[in-house]
Amino acid sequence: MTLEQLLTRLEESSGSLDQSGDWPREQFADLAAAGVLQWVIPREYGGTDISNVELTEGYEALAKACLTTTFILTQRNGACQRIAACENEELKAELLPSLARGETFATVGISHLTTSRQHVKTPAVQVQQEGNSLKLNGMIPWVTGADQADFVVTGGTDPQGRQMLIVLPTDSAGVEVQPFARLMALTESRTASIKLDGVTLPDRFLIAGPIENVMKQGAGGAGSLTTSTLALGLTARALELIAKQAEVRSDLKSVSEQFQQEFEVLRNDLYRSTADGDAGMPQLSAASIRQRANSLAIRATQAAMAVSKGAGFVHGHPAERAVREAMFFLVWSCPQPVVQGVLEELTCREGL
Repeated sequence: MTLEQLLTRLEESSGSLDQSGDWPREQFADLAAAGVLQWVIPREYGGTDISNVELTEGYEALAKACLTTTFILTQRNGACQRIAACENEELKAELLPSLARGETFATVGISHLTTSRQHVKTPAVQVQQEGNSLKLNGMIPWVTGADQADFVVTGGTDPQGRQMLIVLPTDSAGVEVQPFARLMALTESRTASIKLDGVTLPDRFLIAGPIENVMKQGAGGAGSLTTSTLALGLTARALELIAKQAEVRSDLKSVSEQFQQEFEVLRNDLYRSTADGDAGMPQLSAASIRQRANSLAIRATQAAMAVSKGAGFVHGHPAERAVREAMFFLVWSCPQPVVQGVLEELTCREGL
């Protein structure tokens, strides 16, 4: 299957996927058939190991076609990247080939180490090393595809305050996947919490740590530029809706053009930052790009709703779905500086 064929199939099924709330099993089979599941996996393990710019281009195109499938893919890829970047050669050889072929599914449960539940004194997940074993207790929040995953890359904090990153087989004793949340959008991602009750693992599943701020060590993961890229893909879809209306309504032409100009500037900045990262050069602020991407996605989707009039307010209309999906970027991997920027924009009342 070519990438073009994949994008067409994803776009055609995205509306029905949103309506059904079903796990995108067929969509992931298509990703495997098109070679997409090999993108972030090193060649020696059956992958293609593409560049950051190529990965960004792929994410943008996929998100425009189907945001839910692409979001799940980023979480799966984040897990694969963390495993591939670790020094545990035995674990990489065991897990990465089957992930590249799409025979197994991995995801991440790491928000409690970065943005979620940081105000809680007791760590969300506590881990202790006991000889050659790791013992985990607690609750992993916000695990995409939790009830579909064979492995979850997650982490915990030890009694000394150090963090570890661990591959958790979901069939381990003491692992209990909670019911998935009914979300405003992307419910089909089956995002849920995972309860850990005395889970004991051999230490061969340790991929980083114990160390302070383990998420800042090494490479891999679905970072803020990835999130911004997906927002860009959603925005492109909304702008197509506006441009289509502008073809028959001359009063919308300038609106469409202004949005498109802002989109192109943001897109160029994001890709320049991605390319600079590949070259080891200083990047533009990822937080500033994220804030701009959030703002544009929210405004463009609401504009698409406005120009679609009453039809756009009907459940299942592309504009209605786009508005709901845009709200996701207000809560997904959204650090406090980005949240603050959103709040400042929302409270600005100049000119009224």
